[in-house]
Amino acid sequence: MICGMPELKEMMDFCPKENIVSDVEIVTPDQINMAYEITIKRDDKYRFVIDASAF
Repeated sequence: MICGMPELKEMMDFCPKENIVSDVEIVTPDQINMAYEITIKRDDKYRFVIDASAF
């Protein structure tokens, strides 16, 4: 679901106050297909973040 900027700001302010965090794994561009397959299989335990500095 997509929200507007005021709602996004509210969420971004709320999360650190309540210590709400997400687990992430940083992947390089050559690992994108692997991350996609894991996501499709619903075997992911964290959010994948692509390291764009490698582009």
